[in-house]
Amino acid sequence: MTDTDDGSGPDPAQDSDGTGRGRSEPSLVRSVDRAVTALEVVAERGEVGITELAEELGVHKSTASRLVAALARRGMLEQLGDRGRVALGFAVVRLAASATGRMDIARLGQPTCQQLAEQVGETVNLAIHDGEAAINVTQEFGTASVTTQNWVGRRTPLHATSAGKVLLAYMSDPERRAFLRRRLPRYTESTITEPAALRTELARVVDEGHARSFEELEVGLHAVAVPVWGAAGDVVAALSAAGPSYRLPRRRARAIVPDLRTAAEDLSTRLGYVGSS
Repeated sequence: MTDTDDGSGPDPAQDSDGTGRGRSEPSLVRSVDRAVTALEVVAERGEVGITELAEELGVHKSTASRLVAALARRGMLEQLGDRGRVALGFAVVRLAASATGRMDIARLGQPTCQQLAEQVGETVNLAIHDGEAAINVTQEFGTASVTTQNWVGRRTPLHATSAGKVLLAYMSDPERRAFLRRRLPRYTESTITEPAALRTELARVVDEGHARSFEELEVGLHAVAVPVWGAAGDVVAALSAAGPSYRLPRRRARAIVPDLRTAAEDLSTRLGYVGSS
């Protein structure tokens, strides 16, 4: 079943049961492409009518009307009274704000990571929560780094990395409970996969204000991380330093935590965090 331009096809966003299941891949791709194009047209012109949008998309007016209705249900478009015209909805604003926030963290975090990497001599990463994983948005290599592996853009497991543990420890209770109900993969013999043990570890992270990962993701890799706070008073990122176990043994890893904490406090301030009252 495919969508058609004469108005006889299904809703571009849904099939007959309203779930989107059963649609062929070409049809789904075409529907997504039309939806994105529709949003781009509305963004460029501020507001458009259904007839005008249909002409831009090269589809029948009824097809454009169904597409607008689907996007409006998701808050992506807003119908302007009874004039038959639409404008961008607040859901687009939320998506843009999320993307902007991530870019701000990466941009503002880069000098912090660079200075910290020079100070501790190890690879420094700044990571944010991204669904079921952490994703590194900024990285700087220290003077003692023996590798140039680029972690920017890479997703890493929350339960097996120091940055991931920070993000997991400070996320909302419902999110954390849902995460702990999953079957967690084991990467090394040191990876914590039991929910009870991980809950204990996360409580320690909050109590001590930092997380550690000693050969939990890779054999021979040690790392420590601290939280970075945002303007709303929540943890928005984790700042970590990592290195080989022979150069960053457990004692030294703990010793550089104050350096990470100072750097994270500086970044938090630049992100608008004013501290607890």
